[in-house]
Parts: sequence; C-alpha cells; structure tokens
Amino acid sequence: MSETNQTEIKRRRGIYLLPNLFTTAALFAGFFAIVNAMKGNFEYAAIAIYIAMVLDGIDGRVARLTNTQSAFGEQYDSLADLISFGLAPALVMYTWALSTMGKLGWLVAFVYTASAALRLARFNIQVASADKRYFTGLPSPSAAAVVAGMVWVVNDYGVPGREVTWIALVLTLVAGLLMVSNIRYRSFKDMDLKGKVPFVAVLLVMLGYVFISIHPPQVLFGLFMLYAISGPFTTLGLLRRVRRERNKEKDEGDD
Repeated sequence: MSETNQTEIKRRRGIYLLPNLFTTAALFAGFFAIVNAMKGNFEYAAIAIYIAMVLDGIDGRVARLTNTQSAFGEQYDSLADLISFGLAPALVMYTWALSTMGKLGWLVAFVYTASAALRLARFNIQVASADKRYFTGLPSPSAAAVVAGMVWVVNDYGVPGREVTWIALVLTLVAGLLMVSNIRYRSFKDMDLKGKVPFVAVLLVMLGYVFISIHPPQVLFGLFMLYAISGPFTTLGLLRRVRRERNKEKDEGDD
C-alpha cells in the first residue's frame, strides 16, 4: 500500500476537531444547565441553554466555512442537541415548576423531551429533500429558548415556579407539540451572509444588540415567543399561495 493511500485512510478514520469543539461546548452548556437546575440556580440554568443555542448555531457554520462537514459531526450534533434542547429544558422546567404537579408534571416534561427526539430524528431523515427555506415543526433550539426563557423571566421577577405551574405546564406541552407538528417556520438559511450589505444593516444589528441588552430575559423570551407564534401564520400563507397557484393552473387548463 502506498504512502498516499495510508494517509487517506488515516484522514478518513479521524474526526475534525474545530466544529466538534463547538458541539462539545454546546453539550457542556446543556449539562451545566441540568446541574444548576438541580442546585436551584435557575437563572444560570436558563442562561446556559441560551449559550448552548448560540454554540449550536456556530458549529454548523464553522464546519461549512472550513469544509469540515462529516457524518460523525452530524450525528454528534444531533445527540448534543437532544441533551441541550430536549432533556435540559425539560428537567429545568420540571425542577422549577412541574415537580409540584406530581405525575402530570413529569409526564409533560417527558412529552417535551420525546418530542425533541422525534423532531431531531425527522429532521435528520428529511434534511436532504426538505425545502431549505423552512423548518417543519418548531426547531428544538427555539423551543428550548421559549421554555428556558419563561423560567428566566419569571425567576428574574422573583416569582417562584410553584405559583405559575399551570402556565409552565401549558407552555412546555405546546412547545413540545409544536416541534413534532407539520407547521412551517422560516429557517432564514436563504439569507446571504457572505455578500455585501448596506451600511444601515450594520447599524440595525448594533441597535439589535442594544435592544437585547436593555433587559435580556424579557427581550429574548419575547423574540422567541414571536417566532413560535409566527409558524401558524407562515403555514397559512404557504397554503394560500399553493391554493392560488392551483386555481391559476386550473383556470389556464380550462382555457
């Protein structure tokens, strides 16, 4: 066997370090959230989930920019997402509020976790054929941001979770069901981040950072709640567009 072939085999057996470092960091943040929820540090737990979400968004882009995508990285990323956005938010919410509801509380937390697992499995088998402009079902990081956001906001106001148990239960259940629904959500993957943009776009990004920094818990929770609510309206718009195109084709066929 030639030296070139041996080198190719070694490369094939190895894994890319850079994107997997970000995936590991996201996994660590999810685990950190669980540990802090067990200790009663719910603010730290919620923030850790948001940090995991940021890191999860970075690892894929780093892999594409450095041409280091791999099957291992895809599977590792899915497993890390299940921990950070499926298990961690459910346990944080359960420890904070749902544990006071007995069996009903942990069953709803399980529904959320199972929904996240099903959402990730469906995404993995549809990723090659799905429309890149839309997600089918609420993305698990966004669902986690909604659940963790509620914990962060209410805890920031000094209200204990046991006083909002029914609201927490409904929010957790709805977030889980939205993940496994057929509702479409904009993915924003069609945005050209490499091309040139007007100067005003940079100014708007700066103002966005300022807006978030005014009160991070409320602003972030509000933004992700708006995104979760936007799905049904996006789906209705798509259905109306398809209906108009079908009616147009039918009218042209009759002519």
